[in-house]
Amino acid sequence: MTEERKIMVEEVDAVETPPKARVEEAEAAPRQRDYLDGFLAQKPSEVAAGEPGGDLYDGIIDALKEIFDPEIPVNIYDLGLIYGVDVTSDGHAVVTMTLTTPHCPVAESMPGEVELRVGAVPGVGDVEVNLVWDPPWDPGKMSDEAKLELGML
Repeated sequence: MTEERKIMVEEVDAVETPPKARVEEAEAAPRQRDYLDGFLAQKPSEVAAGEPGGDLYDGIIDALKEIFDPEIPVNIYDLGLIYGVDVTSDGHAVVTMTLTTPHCPVAESMPGEVELRVGAVPGVGDVEVNLVWDPPWDPGKMSDEAKLELGML
């Protein structure tokens, strides 16, 4: 430990430039100037009317968002009561939903209202509403908007 360390400094006037890498195969393929050119030129693919993002599907979701739970001031879609919306190519809709509890006071009328509202969407033929209890509803199924409305966020 008593050894003394010395730092050696060497002064130079110039340094040779290292050779550039050459790849012959890469020069043969034409290179695009901007990788986004192709992406930005693409047109959005057509979405079927009954698929998420389609006009009919979005119309059904908008109709469901107009139905409010009488005890909770939030629509049934944001409340998480709608488990699924399936639309066939000929416009038939199947809505799978639940209620907050089996003893909900609107247990008899809510599925009928859902059927009427969804059936009123232009382009929808028959509507089938399936009321299920499994999986049971819990507050975790609510959207962030619903939680904010109810003061849970």
